Amino acid sequence: MASVLVEINGKQHQVPSGATILEACNLAGVYIPTLCNHPRLEPTGACRVCVIEVEGARNLQPACATKVQDGMKIKTKTDRVEKAVKFNLALLLSRHPKDCMTCEVNGRCEFQDLIYRYDIQDLFPSEEKTSTVYDDSSPSIIRDLEKCVVCGRCVRACSELQGMDIYSMVDRGFETLPQTAFEMPVYETDCIACGQCSAFCPVGAITENSNVRKVLEELERHDKVLVVQTAPATRVALGEEFGLEPGSISTGKMVAALRKLGFDYVFDTNFAADLTIMEEGSEFLERLKNGGPFPMFTSCCPAWVNMAEKLYPQFLKNLSSAKSPHQMLGPLVKTYFAKKKGIDPENILVVSIMPCTAKKDDIIRPQHMVNGMPGVDIVLTTRELGKLIKMKKIPYASLPDEEYDSPLGESTGAAAIFGVTGGVMEAALRTAYELGLGKPLPKVEFTNVRGFDGIKEATIDFDGKQLKVAVAHGGANVRKLLDKITSGEVYYDFVEIMACPAGCIGGGGQPKSLDKNVLTRRMEGIYTIDERSTIRKSHENPSIKKLYEEFLEHPLSHVSHELLHTTYVDRSKKSKIHEKAMA
Repeated sequence: MASVLVEINGKQHQVPSGATILEACNLAGVYIPTLCNHPRLEPTGACRVCVIEVEGARNLQPACATKVQDGMKIKTKTDRVEKAVKFNLALLLSRHPKDCMTCEVNGRCEFQDLIYRYDIQDLFPSEEKTSTVYDDSSPSIIRDLEKCVVCGRCVRACSELQGMDIYSMVDRGFETLPQTAFEMPVYETDCIACGQCSAFCPVGAITENSNVRKVLEELERHDKVLVVQTAPATRVALGEEFGLEPGSISTGKMVAALRKLGFDYVFDTNFAADLTIMEEGSEFLERLKNGGPFPMFTSCCPAWVNMAEKLYPQFLKNLSSAKSPHQMLGPLVKTYFAKKKGIDPENILVVSIMPCTAKKDDIIRPQHMVNGMPGVDIVLTTRELGKLIKMKKIPYASLPDEEYDSPLGESTGAAAIFGVTGGVMEAALRTAYELGLGKPLPKVEFTNVRGFDGIKEATIDFDGKQLKVAVAHGGANVRKLLDKITSGEVYYDFVEIMACPAGCIGGGGQPKSLDKNVLTRRMEGIYTIDERSTIRKSHENPSIKKLYEEFLEHPLSHVSHELLHTTYVDRSKKSKIHEKAMA
Protein backbone atom coordinates (compact mmCIF):
# COMPACT_ATOMS: atom_id res chain seq x y z
CA MET A 1 0.00 0.00 0.00
CA ALA A 2 1.34 3.42 -0.94
CA SER A 3 2.19 5.68 1.97
CA VAL A 4 2.96 9.33 2.66
CA LEU A 5 5.12 11.06 5.27
CA VAL A 6 3.29 13.44 7.61
CA GLU A 7 4.28 15.34 10.71
CA ILE A 8 1.96 15.08 13.71
CA ASN A 9 2.75 17.30 16.68
CA GLY A 10 6.37 17.59 15.58
CA LYS A 11 6.97 13.87 14.97
CA GLN A 12 7.31 12.17 11.58
CA HIS A 13 4.92 9.33 10.72
CA GLN A 14 4.53 7.12 7.65
CA VAL A 15 0.81 6.64 7.05
CA PRO A 16 -1.28 5.09 4.25
CA SER A 17 -1.97 7.31 1.29
CA GLY A 18 -5.66 8.22 1.15
CA ALA A 19 -6.12 7.97 4.93
CA THR A 20 -7.91 10.75 6.77
CA ILE A 21 -6.04 12.80 9.34
CA LEU A 22 -8.13 11.08 12.02
CA GLU A 23 -7.04 7.65 10.78
CA ALA A 24 -3.44 8.78 10.58
CA CYS A 25 -3.53 10.11 14.14
CA ASN A 26 -5.13 6.90 15.39
CA LEU A 27 -2.30 4.90 13.78
CA ALA A 28 0.21 7.24 15.42
CA GLY A 29 -1.43 6.84 18.83
CA VAL A 30 -2.52 10.49 18.92
CA TYR A 31 -5.95 11.10 20.45
CA ILE A 32 -8.49 13.23 18.62
CA PRO A 33 -12.02 13.64 20.02
CA THR A 34 -14.92 12.64 17.75
CA LEU A 35 -18.68 12.63 17.99
CA CYS A 36 -20.26 12.47 14.53
CA ASN A 37 -17.58 10.13 13.20
CA HIS A 38 -17.92 6.35 13.20
CA PRO A 39 -15.41 4.03 11.50
CA ARG A 40 -18.17 2.09 9.73
CA LEU A 41 -19.89 5.19 8.30
CA GLU A 42 -18.88 7.79 5.74
CA PRO A 43 -17.38 10.86 7.48
CA THR A 44 -19.20 14.20 7.32
CA GLY A 45 -17.33 16.53 9.68
CA ALA A 46 -20.67 17.72 11.04
CA CYS A 47 -19.92 18.11 14.74
CA ARG A 48 -16.56 19.97 14.39
CA VAL A 49 -15.29 18.30 17.55
CA CYS A 50 -12.34 16.69 15.75
CA VAL A 51 -10.84 19.92 14.40
CA ILE A 52 -7.05 20.26 14.09
CA GLU A 53 -4.53 22.69 12.66
CA VAL A 54 -2.85 22.02 9.32
CA GLU A 55 0.11 24.23 8.49
CA GLY A 56 -0.79 26.51 5.60
CA ALA A 57 -4.55 26.18 6.07
CA ARG A 58 -6.34 29.32 7.19
CA ASN A 59 -9.12 27.53 9.08
CA LEU A 60 -9.15 24.57 11.42
CA GLN A 61 -9.86 21.32 9.55
CA PRO A 62 -12.13 18.40 10.54
CA ALA A 63 -9.74 15.48 11.01
CA CYS A 64 -12.40 12.89 10.09
CA ALA A 65 -13.07 14.37 6.64
CA THR A 66 -9.64 15.69 5.61
CA LYS A 67 -7.26 13.41 3.70
CA VAL A 68 -3.53 13.39 4.48
CA GLN A 69 -1.03 14.70 1.94
CA ASP A 70 2.66 14.04 1.69
CA GLY A 71 4.60 16.51 3.84
CA MET A 72 1.48 17.69 5.70
CA LYS A 73 2.17 19.19 9.15
CA ILE A 74 -0.61 18.55 11.64
CA LYS A 75 -1.09 19.95 15.14
CA THR A 76 -3.72 18.53 17.46
CA LYS A 77 -2.89 20.14 20.80
CA THR A 78 -2.58 23.88 20.22
CA ASP A 79 -4.45 26.47 22.26
CA ARG A 80 -6.50 27.32 19.18
CA VAL A 81 -7.57 23.68 18.70
CA GLU A 82 -8.32 23.19 22.41
CA LYS A 83 -10.40 26.36 22.53
CA ALA A 84 -12.39 25.37 19.44
CA VAL A 85 -13.10 21.85 20.71
CA LYS A 86 -14.29 23.18 24.08
CA PHE A 87 -16.39 25.88 22.42
CA ASN A 88 -18.13 23.35 20.13
CA LEU A 89 -18.77 20.95 23.02
CA ALA A 90 -20.13 23.79 25.16
CA LEU A 91 -22.52 24.79 22.37
CA LEU A 92 -23.81 21.21 22.15
CA LEU A 93 -24.14 21.06 25.94
CA SER A 94 -26.26 24.23 25.97
CA ARG A 95 -28.97 22.41 23.98
CA HIS A 96 -28.64 19.10 25.84
CA PRO A 97 -30.81 18.08 28.83
CA LYS A 98 -29.00 17.56 32.12
CA ASP A 99 -30.75 14.29 33.05
CA CYS A 100 -27.75 11.99 32.82
CA MET A 101 -28.64 10.29 36.12
CA THR A 102 -31.77 8.72 34.62
CA CYS A 103 -30.63 8.41 31.01
CA GLU A 104 -30.55 4.89 29.52
CA VAL A 105 -26.97 5.37 28.32
CA ASN A 106 -25.54 6.98 31.46
CA GLY A 107 -21.97 5.77 31.79
CA ARG A 108 -21.90 4.62 28.16
CA CYS A 109 -22.42 7.98 26.45
CA GLU A 110 -19.74 9.34 24.11
CA PHE A 111 -20.91 12.93 24.66
CA GLN A 112 -20.82 12.53 28.44
CA ASP A 113 -17.26 11.17 28.19
CA LEU A 114 -16.16 14.20 26.16
CA ILE A 115 -17.82 16.68 28.52
CA TYR A 116 -15.96 15.08 31.42
CA ARG A 117 -12.65 14.76 29.59
CA TYR A 118 -12.59 18.42 28.56
CA ASP A 119 -14.18 19.69 31.81
CA ILE A 120 -16.88 21.55 29.94
CA GLN A 121 -18.91 23.96 32.03
CA ASP A 122 -22.15 25.73 31.14
CA LEU A 123 -20.60 28.59 29.16
CA PHE A 124 -23.84 29.46 27.42
CA PRO A 125 -27.36 29.78 28.79
CA SER A 126 -29.35 26.63 28.14
CA GLU A 127 -31.62 27.08 25.16
CA GLU A 128 -35.05 25.59 25.05
CA LYS A 129 -36.12 23.99 21.77
CA THR A 130 -39.45 25.12 20.39
CA SER A 131 -40.30 21.49 19.63
CA THR A 132 -39.08 18.19 21.01
CA VAL A 133 -39.73 14.65 19.88
CA TYR A 134 -40.38 11.74 22.18
CA ASP A 135 -41.50 8.73 20.17
CA ASP A 136 -42.28 5.47 21.96
CA SER A 137 -44.55 4.11 19.23
CA SER A 138 -42.16 1.23 18.48
CA PRO A 139 -41.77 -1.79 20.77
CA SER A 140 -38.13 -1.91 19.60
CA ILE A 141 -36.71 1.61 19.94
CA ILE A 142 -37.36 4.87 21.79
CA ARG A 143 -36.58 8.24 20.16
CA ASP A 144 -35.95 11.06 22.63
CA LEU A 145 -34.64 13.73 20.31
CA GLU A 146 -34.26 16.34 23.05
CA LYS A 147 -30.97 14.49 23.66
CA CYS A 148 -29.90 14.59 19.99
CA VAL A 149 -26.47 16.11 19.27
CA VAL A 150 -27.22 16.32 15.52
CA CYS A 151 -24.32 14.03 14.61
CA GLY A 152 -26.31 12.40 11.79
CA ARG A 153 -25.12 8.89 12.61
CA CYS A 154 -28.67 7.49 12.74
CA VAL A 155 -29.45 9.01 9.33
CA ARG A 156 -26.28 7.57 7.78
CA ALA A 157 -26.67 4.12 9.37
CA CYS A 158 -30.26 3.86 8.18
CA SER A 159 -29.34 5.04 4.68
CA GLU A 160 -25.81 3.72 4.02
CA LEU A 161 -26.03 0.37 5.81
CA GLN A 162 -29.73 -0.41 5.72
CA GLY A 163 -30.95 1.35 2.59
CA MET A 164 -34.16 2.30 4.40
CA ASP A 165 -33.88 6.13 4.55
CA ILE A 166 -36.35 6.39 7.42
CA TYR A 167 -34.67 9.54 8.79
CA SER A 168 -33.46 12.78 7.28
CA MET A 169 -32.22 16.03 8.80
CA VAL A 170 -35.04 18.58 8.90
CA ASP A 171 -35.17 22.28 9.87
CA ARG A 172 -32.10 24.46 10.29
CA GLY A 173 -29.68 25.62 12.93
CA PHE A 174 -30.72 25.03 16.51
CA GLU A 175 -33.94 23.25 15.48
CA THR A 176 -32.25 20.65 13.23
CA LEU A 177 -33.29 17.09 14.05
CA PRO A 178 -33.22 13.68 12.37
CA GLN A 179 -36.88 13.17 11.60
CA THR A 180 -39.15 10.72 9.85
CA ALA A 181 -41.15 11.78 6.80
CA PHE A 182 -43.97 14.13 7.85
CA GLU A 183 -42.81 13.55 11.47
CA MET A 184 -44.71 10.27 11.56
CA PRO A 185 -44.24 7.97 14.57
CA VAL A 186 -41.45 5.61 13.55
CA TYR A 187 -43.64 2.52 13.97
CA GLU A 188 -45.98 3.85 11.27
CA THR A 189 -43.17 4.21 8.73
CA ASP A 190 -41.41 1.46 6.79
CA CYS A 191 -38.97 1.06 9.71
CA ILE A 192 -38.00 -2.61 10.07
CA ALA A 193 -37.04 -2.28 13.78
CA CYS A 194 -33.44 -3.37 13.12
CA GLY A 195 -32.18 -0.85 15.68
CA GLN A 196 -29.04 0.14 13.77
CA CYS A 197 -29.94 3.77 14.51
CA SER A 198 -29.78 3.00 18.24
CA ALA A 199 -26.51 1.09 17.87
CA PHE A 200 -24.82 4.05 16.17
CA CYS A 201 -26.32 6.84 18.30
CA PRO A 202 -23.53 8.20 20.55
CA VAL A 203 -25.97 9.52 23.15
CA GLY A 204 -29.43 8.60 24.48
CA ALA A 205 -31.43 10.10 21.63
CA ILE A 206 -32.27 6.68 20.17
CA THR A 207 -32.14 3.64 22.42
CA GLU A 208 -33.66 0.19 22.54
CA ASN A 209 -37.09 0.17 24.19
CA SER A 210 -35.66 -0.95 27.51
CA ASN A 211 -37.10 -3.79 29.56
CA VAL A 212 -34.31 -3.80 32.17
CA ARG A 213 -36.52 -2.53 34.98
CA LYS A 214 -39.33 -4.89 34.00
CA VAL A 215 -37.00 -7.91 34.22
CA LEU A 216 -35.49 -6.59 37.47
CA GLU A 217 -39.00 -6.39 38.97
CA GLU A 218 -39.76 -9.98 37.87
CA LEU A 219 -36.50 -11.21 39.37
CA GLU A 220 -37.18 -9.47 42.68
CA ARG A 221 -40.84 -10.48 42.81
CA HIS A 222 -40.03 -14.01 41.64
CA ASP A 223 -43.59 -15.33 41.79
CA LYS A 224 -43.13 -17.28 38.56
CA VAL A 225 -40.67 -19.85 37.22
CA LEU A 226 -38.15 -17.62 35.45
CA VAL A 227 -36.60 -19.07 32.31
CA VAL A 228 -33.98 -17.30 30.19
CA GLN A 229 -32.46 -18.18 26.81
CA THR A 230 -29.42 -16.68 25.08
CA ALA A 231 -28.86 -16.20 21.35
CA PRO A 232 -25.71 -17.38 19.52
CA ALA A 233 -24.27 -13.89 18.93
CA THR A 234 -24.52 -12.77 22.57
CA ARG A 235 -21.71 -15.07 23.73
CA VAL A 236 -19.04 -13.33 21.62
CA ALA A 237 -20.18 -9.78 22.45
CA LEU A 238 -21.45 -9.52 26.03
CA GLY A 239 -17.91 -9.55 27.41
CA GLU A 240 -17.27 -6.20 25.68
CA GLU A 241 -19.57 -4.57 28.23
CA PHE A 242 -17.09 -5.67 30.93
CA GLY A 243 -13.78 -4.86 29.27
CA LEU A 244 -13.15 -8.15 27.48
CA GLU A 245 -11.83 -8.12 23.93
CA PRO A 246 -14.41 -8.23 21.09
CA GLY A 247 -14.94 -11.82 20.03
CA SER A 248 -14.07 -13.19 23.47
CA ILE A 249 -16.14 -16.32 24.04
CA SER A 250 -17.72 -15.85 27.45
CA THR A 251 -20.59 -18.33 27.25
CA GLY A 252 -19.91 -19.91 30.65
CA LYS A 253 -19.64 -16.55 32.39
CA MET A 254 -22.89 -15.39 30.79
CA VAL A 255 -24.67 -18.51 32.08
CA ALA A 256 -23.20 -17.99 35.55
CA ALA A 257 -24.24 -14.32 35.58
CA LEU A 258 -27.82 -15.21 34.60
CA ARG A 259 -28.01 -17.70 37.47
CA LYS A 260 -26.66 -15.10 39.88
CA LEU A 261 -29.35 -12.71 38.67
CA GLY A 262 -31.89 -15.26 39.88
CA PHE A 263 -33.18 -17.11 36.81
CA ASP A 264 -34.38 -20.62 37.61
CA TYR A 265 -33.41 -22.16 34.27
CA VAL A 266 -30.85 -21.00 31.72
CA PHE A 267 -31.40 -22.47 28.26
CA ASP A 268 -29.52 -22.01 25.01
CA THR A 269 -31.25 -20.56 21.95
CA ASN A 270 -28.64 -22.56 20.02
CA PHE A 271 -30.67 -25.67 20.86
CA ALA A 272 -33.60 -24.12 19.02
CA ALA A 273 -31.29 -23.05 16.19
CA ASP A 274 -30.60 -26.75 15.64
CA LEU A 275 -34.36 -27.29 15.73
CA THR A 276 -34.87 -24.48 13.21
CA ILE A 277 -32.47 -26.19 10.85
CA MET A 278 -34.39 -29.47 11.18
CA GLU A 279 -37.67 -27.75 10.31
CA GLU A 280 -36.34 -25.29 7.73
CA GLY A 281 -34.05 -27.86 6.11
CA SER A 282 -36.94 -30.32 5.86
CA GLU A 283 -39.12 -27.60 4.38
CA PHE A 284 -36.48 -26.91 1.74
CA LEU A 285 -36.31 -30.61 0.86
CA GLU A 286 -40.12 -30.62 0.52
CA ARG A 287 -39.93 -27.66 -1.86
CA LEU A 288 -37.28 -29.42 -3.93
CA LYS A 289 -39.56 -32.43 -4.12
CA ASN A 290 -42.68 -30.40 -4.99
CA GLY A 291 -41.11 -27.83 -7.29
CA GLY A 292 -41.13 -24.70 -5.17
CA PRO A 293 -41.95 -21.95 -4.66
CA PHE A 294 -38.37 -20.72 -5.14
CA PRO A 295 -36.29 -19.15 -3.93
CA MET A 296 -36.98 -20.21 -0.37
CA PHE A 297 -35.93 -17.43 1.98
CA THR A 298 -34.77 -17.96 5.55
CA SER A 299 -37.11 -16.49 8.16
CA CYS A 300 -35.13 -16.30 11.41
CA CYS A 301 -34.40 -12.55 11.14
CA PRO A 302 -37.46 -10.57 12.35
CA ALA A 303 -36.22 -7.31 10.80
CA TRP A 304 -36.09 -9.10 7.43
CA VAL A 305 -39.63 -10.41 8.02
CA ASN A 306 -40.71 -6.81 8.69
CA MET A 307 -39.02 -5.72 5.45
CA ALA A 308 -40.73 -8.48 3.47
CA GLU A 309 -44.16 -7.66 4.89
CA LYS A 310 -43.78 -3.90 4.39
CA LEU A 311 -41.79 -3.63 1.15
CA TYR A 312 -41.68 -7.01 -0.62
CA PRO A 313 -45.03 -8.74 0.03
CA GLN A 314 -44.68 -10.59 -3.29
CA PHE A 315 -42.08 -12.78 -1.56
CA LEU A 316 -44.13 -13.74 1.52
CA LYS A 317 -45.00 -17.11 -0.03
CA ASN A 318 -41.28 -17.72 -0.47
CA LEU A 319 -40.38 -17.24 3.20
CA SER A 320 -39.81 -20.39 5.21
CA SER A 321 -42.68 -20.81 7.64
CA ALA A 322 -40.21 -21.75 10.40
CA LYS A 323 -40.18 -19.35 13.35
CA SER A 324 -36.95 -17.81 14.57
CA PRO A 325 -35.05 -19.99 17.09
CA HIS A 326 -36.08 -18.07 20.21
CA GLN A 327 -39.72 -18.23 19.11
CA MET A 328 -39.34 -22.00 18.86
CA LEU A 329 -37.76 -22.39 22.28
CA GLY A 330 -40.36 -20.26 24.07
CA PRO A 331 -43.31 -22.47 23.10
CA LEU A 332 -41.30 -25.61 23.89
CA VAL A 333 -40.61 -24.27 27.37
CA LYS A 334 -44.34 -23.68 27.90
CA THR A 335 -45.36 -27.10 26.54
CA TYR A 336 -42.72 -29.83 26.44
CA PHE A 337 -40.60 -28.57 29.35
CA ALA A 338 -43.60 -27.48 31.45
CA LYS A 339 -45.15 -30.95 31.13
CA LYS A 340 -41.86 -32.66 32.03
CA LYS A 341 -41.51 -30.53 35.16
CA GLY A 342 -45.19 -30.46 36.07
CA ILE A 343 -45.36 -26.65 35.89
CA ASP A 344 -48.44 -24.68 34.88
CA PRO A 345 -47.39 -22.82 31.67
CA GLU A 346 -49.11 -19.67 32.97
CA ASN A 347 -46.62 -19.66 35.84
CA ILE A 348 -43.63 -19.56 33.49
CA LEU A 349 -42.00 -16.32 32.32
CA VAL A 350 -39.61 -16.65 29.35
CA VAL A 351 -36.96 -13.99 28.78
CA SER A 352 -34.84 -13.96 25.60
CA ILE A 353 -31.37 -12.37 25.52
CA MET A 354 -30.96 -11.25 21.93
CA PRO A 355 -28.50 -9.20 19.84
CA CYS A 356 -31.52 -7.75 18.10
CA THR A 357 -34.02 -4.96 18.79
CA ALA A 358 -36.46 -6.38 16.22
CA LYS A 359 -37.01 -9.37 18.52
CA LYS A 360 -38.90 -6.97 20.82
CA ASP A 361 -41.28 -6.35 17.93
CA ASP A 362 -41.30 -10.06 17.08
CA ILE A 363 -42.74 -11.25 20.42
CA ILE A 364 -45.95 -9.24 20.07
CA ARG A 365 -46.89 -10.76 16.71
CA PRO A 366 -50.30 -12.44 17.17
CA GLN A 367 -49.06 -15.37 15.04
CA HIS A 368 -46.64 -16.23 17.85
CA MET A 369 -49.26 -16.80 20.51
CA VAL A 370 -49.31 -20.36 21.88
CA ASN A 371 -52.40 -21.61 23.68
CA GLY A 372 -53.50 -18.03 24.26
CA MET A 373 -50.17 -16.80 25.64
CA PRO A 374 -46.96 -15.42 24.11
CA GLY A 375 -44.21 -17.93 23.51
CA VAL A 376 -41.64 -15.38 24.75
CA ASP A 377 -42.65 -12.77 27.32
CA ILE A 378 -39.73 -10.31 27.38
CA VAL A 379 -36.69 -9.57 25.23
CA LEU A 380 -33.49 -7.98 26.52
CA THR A 381 -30.73 -6.95 24.14
CA THR A 382 -27.10 -7.85 24.82
CA ARG A 383 -26.59 -4.24 25.94
CA GLU A 384 -29.53 -4.44 28.33
CA LEU A 385 -28.23 -7.65 29.89
CA GLY A 386 -24.87 -5.94 30.43
CA LYS A 387 -26.65 -3.09 32.18
CA LEU A 388 -28.67 -5.47 34.37
CA ILE A 389 -25.55 -7.39 35.44
CA LYS A 390 -23.85 -4.09 36.35
CA MET A 391 -26.90 -2.93 38.31
CA LYS A 392 -26.68 -6.09 40.40
CA LYS A 393 -22.90 -5.60 40.79
CA ILE A 394 -22.04 -9.07 39.54
CA PRO A 395 -18.28 -9.41 38.81
CA TYR A 396 -18.76 -10.78 35.30
CA ALA A 397 -15.14 -11.09 34.18
CA SER A 398 -14.13 -13.14 37.23
CA LEU A 399 -17.10 -15.53 37.27
CA PRO A 400 -16.31 -19.25 36.94
CA ASP A 401 -17.87 -20.82 33.85
CA GLU A 402 -21.16 -22.69 34.21
CA GLU A 403 -23.15 -24.91 31.83
CA TYR A 404 -26.64 -24.48 30.38
CA ASP A 405 -29.52 -26.47 31.85
CA SER A 406 -30.85 -29.60 30.19
CA PRO A 407 -32.74 -30.70 28.16
CA LEU A 408 -32.91 -27.46 26.17
CA GLY A 409 -29.27 -26.48 26.49
CA GLU A 410 -27.41 -28.87 24.20
CA SER A 411 -26.41 -27.57 20.77
CA THR A 412 -24.02 -28.03 17.87
CA GLY A 413 -21.48 -25.95 15.99
CA ALA A 414 -24.08 -25.51 13.26
CA ALA A 415 -26.30 -23.64 15.74
CA ALA A 416 -23.48 -21.34 16.83
CA ILE A 417 -22.84 -20.06 13.32
CA PHE A 418 -26.43 -18.76 13.17
CA GLY A 419 -24.87 -15.63 14.68
CA VAL A 420 -22.99 -14.63 11.50
CA THR A 421 -23.97 -13.88 7.94
CA GLY A 422 -23.98 -17.10 5.92
CA GLY A 423 -24.28 -19.20 9.07
CA VAL A 424 -27.92 -20.19 8.66
CA MET A 425 -27.28 -21.15 5.04
CA GLU A 426 -24.22 -23.23 5.96
CA ALA A 427 -26.01 -24.95 8.86
CA ALA A 428 -29.05 -25.68 6.67
CA LEU A 429 -26.91 -27.12 3.87
CA ARG A 430 -25.05 -29.40 6.30
CA THR A 431 -28.35 -30.95 7.37
CA ALA A 432 -30.35 -30.78 4.11
CA TYR A 433 -27.53 -32.51 2.24
CA GLU A 434 -27.30 -35.46 4.62
CA LEU A 435 -31.04 -35.81 5.29
CA GLY A 436 -31.91 -35.43 1.62
CA LEU A 437 -29.22 -37.65 0.13
CA GLY A 438 -28.63 -40.06 2.99
CA LYS A 439 -24.87 -39.79 2.75
CA PRO A 440 -22.21 -37.81 4.64
CA LEU A 441 -20.94 -34.48 3.45
CA PRO A 442 -17.56 -34.59 1.77
CA LYS A 443 -16.67 -31.43 3.75
CA VAL A 444 -18.49 -29.83 6.71
CA GLU A 445 -17.58 -26.19 5.95
CA PHE A 446 -19.25 -24.25 3.15
CA THR A 447 -16.65 -21.47 3.08
CA ASN A 448 -18.04 -19.85 -0.07
CA VAL A 449 -21.00 -18.46 1.92
CA ARG A 450 -18.75 -16.98 4.61
CA GLY A 451 -17.24 -13.51 4.90
CA PHE A 452 -18.29 -9.88 4.70
CA ASP A 453 -19.22 -9.51 1.03
CA GLY A 454 -22.65 -7.87 1.04
CA ILE A 455 -24.05 -10.44 -1.40
CA LYS A 456 -22.50 -13.91 -1.67
CA GLU A 457 -23.43 -16.54 -4.25
CA ALA A 458 -22.60 -20.23 -4.51
CA THR A 459 -23.58 -23.31 -6.49
CA ILE A 460 -23.95 -26.51 -4.46
CA ASP A 461 -23.75 -29.94 -6.04
CA PHE A 462 -26.78 -31.73 -4.59
CA ASP A 463 -26.25 -35.24 -5.96
CA GLY A 464 -26.00 -33.99 -9.52
CA LYS A 465 -28.54 -31.17 -9.18
CA GLN A 466 -26.85 -27.76 -9.09
CA LEU A 467 -28.50 -25.67 -6.39
CA LYS A 468 -27.99 -21.94 -6.61
CA VAL A 469 -27.85 -20.21 -3.24
CA ALA A 470 -27.25 -16.64 -2.11
CA VAL A 471 -26.59 -14.81 1.15
CA ALA A 472 -27.25 -11.11 1.79
CA HIS A 473 -26.69 -9.06 4.93
CA GLY A 474 -27.28 -5.40 5.75
CA GLY A 475 -30.53 -3.86 4.54
CA ALA A 476 -28.95 -1.99 1.62
CA ASN A 477 -27.46 -5.21 0.22
CA VAL A 478 -30.68 -7.09 0.88
CA ARG A 479 -32.68 -4.59 -1.15
CA LYS A 480 -30.21 -4.78 -4.05
CA LEU A 481 -30.53 -8.56 -4.12
CA LEU A 482 -34.33 -8.55 -3.85
CA ASP A 483 -34.63 -6.03 -6.65
CA LYS A 484 -32.48 -8.25 -8.89
CA ILE A 485 -34.60 -11.31 -8.04
CA THR A 486 -37.79 -9.32 -8.69
CA SER A 487 -36.57 -8.18 -12.10
CA GLY A 488 -35.60 -11.73 -13.08
CA GLU A 489 -31.95 -10.74 -13.41
CA VAL A 490 -30.90 -13.59 -11.08
CA TYR A 491 -32.35 -16.89 -9.92
CA TYR A 492 -31.70 -18.84 -6.70
CA ASP A 493 -33.12 -21.91 -5.00
CA PHE A 494 -32.31 -20.84 -1.44
CA VAL A 495 -31.50 -17.40 -0.01
CA GLU A 496 -30.37 -16.43 3.47
CA ILE A 497 -31.18 -12.89 4.53
CA MET A 498 -29.99 -11.02 7.61
CA ALA A 499 -31.06 -7.41 7.93
CA CYS A 500 -28.11 -6.32 10.08
CA PRO A 501 -24.56 -5.94 8.75
CA ALA A 502 -22.59 -9.18 9.31
CA GLY A 503 -25.74 -10.84 10.67
CA CYS A 504 -26.65 -11.09 14.33
CA ILE A 505 -23.12 -10.27 15.54
CA GLY A 506 -23.81 -6.79 14.14
CA GLY A 507 -27.33 -6.62 15.56
CA GLY A 508 -28.89 -3.38 16.72
CA GLY A 509 -28.84 -4.54 20.34
CA GLN A 510 -25.15 -5.50 20.51
CA PRO A 511 -22.60 -3.52 22.54
CA LYS A 512 -21.68 -0.23 20.88
CA SER A 513 -18.14 -0.07 19.55
CA LEU A 514 -15.81 2.35 17.78
CA ASP A 515 -13.48 -0.52 16.87
CA LYS A 516 -13.57 -0.80 13.07
CA ASN A 517 -12.64 -4.51 13.36
CA VAL A 518 -15.27 -5.41 15.94
CA LEU A 519 -17.43 -7.44 13.55
CA THR A 520 -14.43 -9.37 12.24
CA ARG A 521 -13.41 -10.30 15.75
CA ARG A 522 -16.91 -11.37 16.76
CA MET A 523 -17.15 -13.47 13.59
CA GLU A 524 -13.86 -15.19 14.42
CA GLY A 525 -15.24 -16.01 17.87
CA ILE A 526 -18.35 -17.61 16.37
CA TYR A 527 -16.40 -19.81 13.96
CA THR A 528 -14.07 -20.80 16.80
CA ILE A 529 -17.09 -22.13 18.72
CA ASP A 530 -18.11 -24.17 15.66
CA GLU A 531 -14.61 -25.57 15.14
CA ARG A 532 -14.33 -26.59 18.81
CA SER A 533 -17.73 -28.30 18.83
CA THR A 534 -17.82 -32.09 19.07
CA ILE A 535 -21.04 -32.18 17.00
CA ARG A 536 -21.28 -29.79 14.05
CA LYS A 537 -24.51 -30.84 12.34
CA SER A 538 -27.95 -30.03 13.72
CA HIS A 539 -29.50 -33.41 12.91
CA GLU A 540 -26.85 -35.14 15.03
CA ASN A 541 -27.80 -33.30 18.23
CA PRO A 542 -28.97 -36.11 20.59
CA SER A 543 -31.30 -33.77 22.50
CA ILE A 544 -33.00 -32.78 19.25
CA LYS A 545 -33.46 -36.45 18.36
CA LYS A 546 -34.97 -37.09 21.79
CA LEU A 547 -37.33 -34.11 21.43
CA TYR A 548 -38.72 -35.53 18.19
CA GLU A 549 -39.04 -39.02 19.70
CA GLU A 550 -40.83 -37.81 22.82
CA PHE A 551 -42.87 -34.88 21.58
CA LEU A 552 -42.63 -33.53 18.04
CA GLU A 553 -42.71 -36.91 16.21
CA HIS A 554 -40.86 -35.71 13.10
CA PRO A 555 -39.98 -32.47 11.25
CA LEU A 556 -43.03 -30.72 9.76
CA SER A 557 -45.39 -32.82 11.89
CA HIS A 558 -48.75 -31.45 13.02
CA VAL A 559 -47.29 -30.59 16.45
CA SER A 560 -44.28 -28.92 14.82
CA HIS A 561 -46.54 -26.79 12.64
CA GLU A 562 -48.61 -25.73 15.65
CA LEU A 563 -45.64 -24.70 17.79
CA LEU A 564 -42.71 -24.00 15.49
CA HIS A 565 -44.16 -22.47 12.32
CA THR A 566 -45.84 -19.17 11.54
CA THR A 567 -47.59 -17.11 8.87
CA TYR A 568 -46.99 -13.65 7.38
CA VAL A 569 -49.14 -10.62 6.61
CA ASP A 570 -48.96 -8.06 3.81
CA ARG A 571 -48.33 -4.74 5.61
CA SER A 572 -47.29 -2.79 2.52
CA LYS A 573 -48.61 0.69 1.79
CA LYS A 574 -50.50 -0.72 -1.19
CA SER A 575 -52.26 -3.17 1.13
CA LYS A 576 -53.13 -0.39 3.59
CA ILE A 577 -54.62 1.75 0.79
CA HIS A 578 -56.69 -1.24 -0.31
CA GLU A 579 -57.93 -1.81 3.25
CA LYS A 580 -59.02 1.83 3.57
CA ALA A 581 -60.81 1.63 0.22
CA MET A 582 -62.69 -1.47 1.34
CA ALA A 583 -63.63 -0.01 4.74
